[in-house]
Amino acid sequence: MMLNRNNNNYTQRRFHPKQTFVNGRHVSNTFENNNHVFDWSSHQASKWDSNLPVPNLSFRWAVVIVVTFAFACYVNSIPGTFVFDDLEAVVNNKDVLPGSSWFGIFQNDFWGKKLYKKESHKSYRPIPVLTFRLNYWLSGGLNPLGFHITNVLLHMLVSAMSLPVCSILLGGVFKGYNWNHPRASLLCSLLFAVHPVHTESVSAIVGRADLLCAVLFFSSFLLYVSSLKKDNPCHPPRSFNTNKLLLSMLACMVSMLCKEQGLTVIGLCSAYDILVACRLTPQNIFRAVGIYTGHKSSNMKDKMSASSPWIQSLLKRHFILFTSGIAMATGRYLIMGRPPTFQPVDNPASFSESLLVRIINYNYVYSLNVWLLLQPSWLCFDWAMGCISLIQSATDPRLLAVLLFWLSLATILYKAIYSPPSQNQRVLTIGLAAMIIPFLPATNIFFRVGFVIAERVLYLPSLGFAIIVTLGFNCICNAKPRCRMFILIGISCLLSSHILRCIQRNHDWLTEDSLYYSGLTVCPNNAKVHYNIAKSAVDKGNIEEAIFRYRSAIQLSPNYGHNAMNNLANILKDRGEMTEAELLLKSAVEIRPEFAAAWMNLGILQAALKKYDQAETSYLTALMHRRKYPDCYFNLGNLFLDLHRHDDALQAWLNASSLQQDHAQAWSNTILLLDNLGQFETAESVAEEALKHLPNEASIYFALANVYGKSSRYEDSEKNYQKAISLNPNTAFYHGNLGVLYHRWGKHKKAEQQYRLALSIHPETPNTQDNLRKLENIKAKHKNNL
Repeated sequence: MMLNRNNNNYTQRRFHPKQTFVNGRHVSNTFENNNHVFDWSSHQASKWDSNLPVPNLSFRWAVVIVVTFAFACYVNSIPGTFVFDDLEAVVNNKDVLPGSSWFGIFQNDFWGKKLYKKESHKSYRPIPVLTFRLNYWLSGGLNPLGFHITNVLLHMLVSAMSLPVCSILLGGVFKGYNWNHPRASLLCSLLFAVHPVHTESVSAIVGRADLLCAVLFFSSFLLYVSSLKKDNPCHPPRSFNTNKLLLSMLACMVSMLCKEQGLTVIGLCSAYDILVACRLTPQNIFRAVGIYTGHKSSNMKDKMSASSPWIQSLLKRHFILFTSGIAMATGRYLIMGRPPTFQPVDNPASFSESLLVRIINYNYVYSLNVWLLLQPSWLCFDWAMGCISLIQSATDPRLLAVLLFWLSLATILYKAIYSPPSQNQRVLTIGLAAMIIPFLPATNIFFRVGFVIAERVLYLPSLGFAIIVTLGFNCICNAKPRCRMFILIGISCLLSSHILRCIQRNHDWLTEDSLYYSGLTVCPNNAKVHYNIAKSAVDKGNIEEAIFRYRSAIQLSPNYGHNAMNNLANILKDRGEMTEAELLLKSAVEIRPEFAAAWMNLGILQAALKKYDQAETSYLTALMHRRKYPDCYFNLGNLFLDLHRHDDALQAWLNASSLQQDHAQAWSNTILLLDNLGQFETAESVAEEALKHLPNEASIYFALANVYGKSSRYEDSEKNYQKAISLNPNTAFYHGNLGVLYHRWGKHKKAEQQYRLALSIHPETPNTQDNLRKLENIKAKHKNNL
């Protein structure tokens, strides 16, 4: 009788059960009710992760554990310095300095260059730059400690936020501290927090863009989830909160202002809405649109008709998602102006003329990214310039990696699409979505990117990878409960190895030397690694090491070693090896004709070799490619001075000082030449103008003192000499010229004192020695006369 009553109670519903396994038991996991079709297995499988050997903690304790693990992994990155891209994005970025305009941050790219300029990278990320400027203010300058602490705190925040995100992706419900599948969610977040592929994002200060993007990415996703109204966890949402959904899109837009990858949260929201919130499976969708040809349901299209309230709500949400995405992508394109210009060395596969070669190499790069997630022992700060050579032959053994990648991906996709609807199937599908969607901008499918592999772009996709790994552990535990102890040992070993690898890799990022030399072990044929080692060696005065590394870079990448050629030529010029230096600079400008710095250096070298006509041509060519080039104007002025073309020299130096108002050498040379030409009033006015821009520049005071001295304005001259000496007391000729002033002024005692000070600083100064002897002769004659 009880059974009959139950049957009578359900006469208005039609059940169409399908057999699947949840925790080893057959359950009915789909039903059609009124106008919707969805999978309810997650409701049946509320204890889906009960066999996973992970503690069942409250949300608060789970946050404490995850944050602690994240801190333990990256605490040793805090003493790090500014390395690699940090120098351009922070140290040399004028937008970070407090004297620059705040508005300029929103006009320039991530590296401080104007977005409209050809050399701009077009990476528009004003929010990270704002945080760099805030770090500068809080730290009282460019103190890397504060910058690194901020990065670690941000990673801890992202790791904590991954807990509700994982809970939602795994179970679809998160209200307050009530969360689904706490064991699996905790394991996902732990795997995400300690993954070594994140070291570049956390240890490198420029990784701030990825960290801030992730914070806002998760915020946008959580706002989207909270906008859905679900009266029953087994039913799709029939309505949504428009304000929260728009706030989600606002967070998405701000995420884009941190890094372009933030736009992909729209794709994850869509995948969550369809697969988890509405509990549709790929089979449901295929049946509804008439694509799926397996088990047929005669009224499937009717059940998912556009008149269904939940379908209408779903379509409205996706309309908002789609239009928001188009609007943000269009805005980003308009801000960028034009696509960035990349060299073949940045992304060789994308420049291949063969479509087949491009496709094969793209897929090989995809397989390497997966390998970095699986086995993150092979990490490098830069994967360009010969680190990964192109696959161009059918006999290349690396094709096996491409084949294995696609076989594995096809198997996983088949499981995700054709497996019977279940919690495992849904977790696998949403895990794939969470891994693939944030990676799409790096695939070269939609546009060319400026890198081969960039570990930072794996920061967000690694969460989807962690979900899939957790699913694998859980499936083994459910299928083989007796293996739980072995799984616990495996999970412990995996987390421990990841933590140790993070600590080890953080140590590589502490200094430039350790970072660059670590790159040699992974990519010994990467010319850029050798180039960076050479630059670091020059800074430390290790010239022989620098020469060796520059030569190695040129040998490994002769067609793209123009920077190495330019820098090596400067070293060789200083060593007197003029012939080879000139050949290197000519090769550099031949490879890259618009290389203005190399043209200028070639002009300097030719001027030193007294090839004046060639030097002038080189300088003018440099100015043709870079019209606003103050250093080139300065050197051109020096050339004109050697040729006694004084008016041209003055004009060149004035051009240099007008383009760079703090160009002290250009101002000083202008004043000194005007002084030598007897144009004292003009020299005085130029000096006064220079001091407005350089109030603490000793050379300007020295030049002005010379002008006053020749005009017999001894007191003014003395005042300016003393000011120059106070700013730079260890310059011998400052003291020597002050001695000459006192000598002419008749103050012989003070003159002798300044001469001796000059000789104590630089004993072998002929003019000062002669002046001192003349002064002593005058004193001797005076004594004899007495």
